[in-house]
Amino acid sequence: MSHQLISTMEGDLKTQTLTHHVAALAFPFGTHAGPLLSLVLRLAAAAPHVVFSFITTSKANTSLFSKSLPSSLPNVQAYDILDGLPKGFVPPRNHEVTIGFFLKAAPAYFKRALKDTEAATGLKIGCLVSDAFFWFLEDMAEEMKVPWVPVWTGGPRSLLVHVETDFIRQRLGTSGDEEKSLDFLPGFSKVKIPDLPEGILGNSESTVGSLLYKMGQTLPKAIAVAINSFEELEPEVVNLLKSRFQKFLNVGPFSLITSSPTPPLIKDDSGCLEWLDKHKPTSVAYISFGSVVAPPPHELAACAQVLIETGFPFIWSFRGNIEDVLPKGFNKSGLNGKIVPWAPQVQVLGHASTGVFLTHCGWNSILECIVGGVPMICRPFFGDQKLNMNTIEAVWEIGVGIEGGVITKNGVIKALELTLKHKEGNEMREKIKVLKNLAQQAVASNGSSPQAFSTLVEIVTK
Repeated sequence: MSHQLISTMEGDLKTQTLTHHVAALAFPFGTHAGPLLSLVLRLAAAAPHVVFSFITTSKANTSLFSKSLPSSLPNVQAYDILDGLPKGFVPPRNHEVTIGFFLKAAPAYFKRALKDTEAATGLKIGCLVSDAFFWFLEDMAEEMKVPWVPVWTGGPRSLLVHVETDFIRQRLGTSGDEEKSLDFLPGFSKVKIPDLPEGILGNSESTVGSLLYKMGQTLPKAIAVAINSFEELEPEVVNLLKSRFQKFLNVGPFSLITSSPTPPLIKDDSGCLEWLDKHKPTSVAYISFGSVVAPPPHELAACAQVLIETGFPFIWSFRGNIEDVLPKGFNKSGLNGKIVPWAPQVQVLGHASTGVFLTHCGWNSILECIVGGVPMICRPFFGDQKLNMNTIEAVWEIGVGIEGGVITKNGVIKALELTLKHKEGNEMREKIKVLKNLAQQAVASNGSSPQAFSTLVEIVTK
């Protein structure tokens, strides 16, 4: 079922004095596996006597490890498991079915892979680190008599609503009152029912809904829960989560902490950063909707129309063929911007010329905006994204939702003018600067994040 992917490291491993073995099990969908690998690389650098077996599907491993690992980390090994799909199955665009097949098969695949990694390294596994989605690992860890450390790749607020689902249902009942606030949870007075992820109220029978419910019930049993965030960002929410978990460790933001002493050179094949150098401070709109969901064609066409008509300078990280959404016969060289298949997002958001980010409100993107000091225009799609938008707009006041919740020409023009031309945009920049400073203090040598990380290293390598 599983095999070693990076056999070139075997020689290096044998020359190391390895005394411990940790297995890291990654969820292979969306942007889950990348942040977990980031954390594993940091742990491996901090604990060179520990071998880390990184286990996920071959598709996820190939995409993650194609960017070669830092040579100073020979103690990270990748192992493949199957994806659980029936022979000849063509995955639909909706990941739900594919995720369902994977989750059904994953416990047996992981069990087998854990045995294989022990045989390959000659070391018994002493700890399981995993994506928090794998609630079933709590039983597996108990059976193996080892600690389980789940890693939540979203933000603290979405984590809290999954842990408090029963309490929220009890308080709100089957309330149809969309104006009802969740003021019975600290820090949630501005959150209303429509802001909640699907499945918190009402039907949680979907594959992902049921996974999240079981996860919320199981996480308090873990020895510790780690998150890509920093304590000072949401103190009220963090304190409540600390009271729910045995240990709650904020070890981010990952984008401020490099995983090796010499980070690899930034790949910028499309010349985004050089292009940004030629623009005025806070004048450029950056557009990206992440790697999982794209807005429907009519929304992409409306977005293109805005860029054609307003002339706002922009960088658009666009998956697919831009000709499909531009008006027939329009020459894209007439646009005042760059359309690229991929952009070095952290560096683009850290550039002085970037003034706003039109985003789907994924947690990694939000943290990167905070670190870059860039306000957001929000077009959320699913999961925690509506709750994230509510936090951005109503709680932190560092961004704005698009009028009507979907991309329209007028809605985007209004949002761009507000954030790039009006005083409200400058006020957002001032507020985001405060959060950016808190993030920098959190990752400083005596800050809360390195302290939490030291605790994590201690737990994982015991």
